[in-house]
Amino acid sequence: MGKYIDVEISGRNQLTGVLIDAGLDIIVIYKDPDFVYITLTNVQHLELSSKQMDELATIPDVPIDQQTENISYRKVLDNAKGRFVEIYVTGNKSVHGYVTSIMNDYFLFYSPVYKSLFVSLDHVKWIIPSPPNVTPYSLAHQHFPVNPTAIPLSRTFAQQCNRLSGNLVVFDLGEDHNKIGLLETIEGNTIKLITANGKSLLWNLRHLKTIHLPGEA
Repeated sequence: MGKYIDVEISGRNQLTGVLIDAGLDIIVIYKDPDFVYITLTNVQHLELSSKQMDELATIPDVPIDQQTENISYRKVLDNAKGRFVEIYVTGNKSVHGYVTSIMNDYFLFYSPVYKSLFVSLDHVKWIIPSPPNVTPYSLAHQHFPVNPTAIPLSRTFAQQCNRLSGNLVVFDLGEDHNKIGLLETIEGNTIKLITANGKSLLWNLRHLKTIHLPGEA
């Protein structure tokens, strides 16, 4: 605690920062100028960094969950609701927006780019709060609806996917074209997706990280 560490995260990402807080399922590092909340589920390993403490400037106040004695992933998410944050889940890009609802094993995230995203709790690598009074892309607040989706929310990610059966969907931000298509059926942990060329694919639900409806207002 209080020292520079190197953290390797799933997807071969490595972050270096000062360890300032830790819980059973999350750690917080300060990587100037950001506080990075890293879920331990996706940490491959961590170790003391060769970076020296004399390189460290004064650390500002922790932006999320600073009043809680025992930090946790769910508490961080709950305290982040309504605050603009960056989340990293998959691929080579982060998503900016805000957490609106937290369910059993997923949460609803509103993004100006992707609109309403259903995000599996298990696959979030890190969360970075935006500075106070900062909005994504400097958009005015009227671009962020109070109720970002009219779709009813189910308790679990699997149930939510099942609710979206019959719709054109995009899994994992669409970086793999085979994850864009018509969600035909879901049985257990297997999802049947019909791609643009009419090909039927079966996907393991446990490995799917996000889902959204393309073109949703």
